[in-house]
Amino acid sequence: MTPSPIKAIFFDAVGTLFDVKGSVGHVYLSYAKKYGVPDTPEMVQSLNKAFKEAMKTVPAPIFSVERPEKLKQCERLWWFDVVHTVFYRVGMFEQFDDFFDEVFDAFGDATHWELFPETRDVLTKLKDRGFELGIITNFDSRFYQVSRALNIQQFFDSVTISSLAGAAKPATKIFTYALEQHMLDSTEVLHVGDHRIEDLKGAQEAGLHAVLIDRSGTVSYDNQTLPSLASLLGLPLLQPSFS
Repeated sequence: MTPSPIKAIFFDAVGTLFDVKGSVGHVYLSYAKKYGVPDTPEMVQSLNKAFKEAMKTVPAPIFSVERPEKLKQCERLWWFDVVHTVFYRVGMFEQFDDFFDEVFDAFGDATHWELFPETRDVLTKLKDRGFELGIITNFDSRFYQVSRALNIQQFFDSVTISSLAGAAKPATKIFTYALEQHMLDSTEVLHVGDHRIEDLKGAQEAGLHAVLIDRSGTVSYDNQTLPSLASLLGLPLLQPSFS
């Protein structure tokens, strides 16, 4: 029996392993309503729409600093610009800075995040099979806090975030950065994510194997597009073969 050619599996974080409880709009409004922002379903929809639009136009979170305290400051300023853009579109209010401090800190723990139901079981079984596991994410350094709060930090042999790697998905550089931490060739690694461009195309262009997690139930599933993380366990690429 020949072992699987895959030695390591890299995962995207948000949207793949865990996600926001409810929606970003719900979370923003839960903190903003005390500052006079209307607490209505229409406002939630407007916030979600404005957030998606802002994320399409904002530059990648890449900063020319190395000291941890400076990096965290740059990340915070980056997110300030994003959230400010969101409320500039739906309606700005007084004490926005106070609101931002609250919501930024809140996203640094488990309060507004939840694991997908199968996440911990899948990570456990893949680890038991002997695969090295890693993270490649455009999320910021709060990932470390969030992963500890969600109790999944112990599964990962490496964590690659864009602000530390100096590149963001889908750039090849961020995948190469992760590969170097494992000292593996790209053909020995599978990347798993939920974004067709950042994860699937980005990983493939870097030479990695890749699969897309699409939980919408509106696509045709195959060995490249899976309905959930649980489907990874039966993926032919990860199975030993007889030879």
